[in-house]
Amino acid sequence: MTSSFEALLPTTERALLHRVAVAQSEGRAPSFAAGVARDGAVVWSGSRSCVDGHAPDAETQYRIGSITKVFTAVLVMRLRDEGLLSLEDPLEKHLPGTGVGEVTIAQLLGHTSGLAAETPSPWWERTPGTLRPELSDVLGERPMLHPVGRLHHYSNPGYTLLGSLVEAVRGVSWEEALRTEILEPLELRRTTAQPVAPHAGGFAVHPWADVMMAEPAQDLGVMAPAGQLWSTVGDLCRFGVFLAEGDDRVLSAASVAEMRVPAAPAASADGKMGYGLGLQLVYSERGTLFGHTGSLPGFVAGLWVSVEHGMVAAALANATSGPLTATVAAELIGIVAEAEPRFPEPWRPLPAAEVDEELLALTGPWYWGTYAYGLKLGAGRAVTLEPLTGVGRRATFRALPDGSGWIGLDGYYQGETLRAVKRPDGSVSHLDLGSFVFTREPYEQGDAVPGGVDEAPWRGL
Repeated sequence: MTSSFEALLPTTERALLHRVAVAQSEGRAPSFAAGVARDGAVVWSGSRSCVDGHAPDAETQYRIGSITKVFTAVLVMRLRDEGLLSLEDPLEKHLPGTGVGEVTIAQLLGHTSGLAAETPSPWWERTPGTLRPELSDVLGERPMLHPVGRLHHYSNPGYTLLGSLVEAVRGVSWEEALRTEILEPLELRRTTAQPVAPHAGGFAVHPWADVMMAEPAQDLGVMAPAGQLWSTVGDLCRFGVFLAEGDDRVLSAASVAEMRVPAAPAASADGKMGYGLGLQLVYSERGTLFGHTGSLPGFVAGLWVSVEHGMVAAALANATSGPLTATVAAELIGIVAEAEPRFPEPWRPLPAAEVDEELLALTGPWYWGTYAYGLKLGAGRAVTLEPLTGVGRRATFRALPDGSGWIGLDGYYQGETLRAVKRPDGSVSHLDLGSFVFTREPYEQGDAVPGGVDEAPWRGL
């Protein structure tokens, strides 16, 4: 995403508002608000309400439930980037006495800790946090339900532990760390732990009659890092831009990108959903979306980000059930992407300083056995190795600072080193990629093919 601003077309704005109107009507929501950011700026917001003349705006607060977990995950990633902990550290190293054994910080972030989904009764979302003043009250007598690290099992207590981890390492409350480390730097002035007017009230809408009842808004206490926050569509869209681009005042682009790498097996049987480090992932025909959904009694929320389309969408409603905020947020991205497809960046040649004859000589076809690959040169002396026939493993590689090779950034070769191996005379013999040898010709006599090459030439039957 870039920081340029370009207003949406009136027809696109009408289509977005129409989708919100349908969602409020069919979902029977007292109110429904949504917003869209494109290329780094909020470009649209709209809403519908059951009270004429009192529709919320982009700065009206709603409770966002589990979208709070993304903020908690960012705080943990900050601690990692500062060297104060490792994601592979057992939680007990920094927060002793929890009784969860060797569960790691990464497993808590990705919901593979094996912890229970909920706290012991009574239901934490509808009761005051004072009923669970200690972590032992949140975890109960049997906190572990599954083998550690074996499967994705969503856990609200797991994020309570992460909030307590932030407090233990930082030496301040979770709320204070959130305010000073995320909300203030990103200027998310309408995101708070307690409601600040103007804010929506939460309601339950009767399933069989058009009547409604107020829902209680509890302070979740120690459970706050799992779902406490109030926010607006404007703030959530701005937060989504940060999740796409990073901000060195809070978390680098590389670290926010790491958060959206799948950290667990697919969270759905059809493989269309996954989970990273605090971020839900959705794979669809529109491409990959990442973000989070949220709900607490009286409220439902959805936030999705598409790097491919340079867009963020948020949707909020004040009803316990019915409004499909997560679905609508995804559809808003689709509406804009279809009506106003993103222009590609102009093609430009690489800077002269990034190109030399030695690098250019490495580009072109290479063979792993009889599989044909092509090596392409990219910006910053990066290279891409991809199959020429559409069958095989593709990967992008970043140049190592010492010029000795490249490190894999994605796919099967992530973390693996690609090197150009030279002969005594200085010419390139082959490429070595984690012991895989790529030669200029398939099974050429004299090449460094593992196991050697048959002495007989290529022949037919």
